[in-house]
Amino acid sequence: MSHHIDVTSTIVDTEECDGVKVPRNFRLLDELEEGQKGVGDGTVSWGLEDDEDMTLTRWTGMIIGPPRTHYENRIYSLKVECGQRYPEVAPTVDSRSIPILANWKNTSSIKAVLQDLRRLMTSKENTKLPQPPENQTYGN
Repeated sequence: MSHHIDVTSTIVDTEECDGVKVPRNFRLLDELEEGQKGVGDGTVSWGLEDDEDMTLTRWTGMIIGPPRTHYENRIYSLKVECGQRYPEVAPTVDSRSIPILANWKNTSSIKAVLQDLRRLMTSKENTKLPQPPENQTYGN
């Protein structure tokens, strides 16, 4: 199930790499391990779409809607694709260009994107957006 969210913001850096360029696969393996461990408060999660994907390209992200918003008690599922130039180039999310990715930095992560999207759900302009009825999927 996925729903509509108006997304315009900036990515928050989660770590500094001190000028060291970490190879794509090492970076993605770290992100995969972090997602599998379930670090954080459990409001966002991520992992490979297919455990057999040795290219670490296709991911699924999940956001639990924040309390006291129209998104509460809903689960938002997003498809994330990390191209060969990730993290130098932002991932694509659900095959569309999301404005939140316009300020992508190579120190950003899938987790940071999901957390920033969840934060946007609580913004004043997004709390009033109508949502599809329960068990319906929003598609662009």
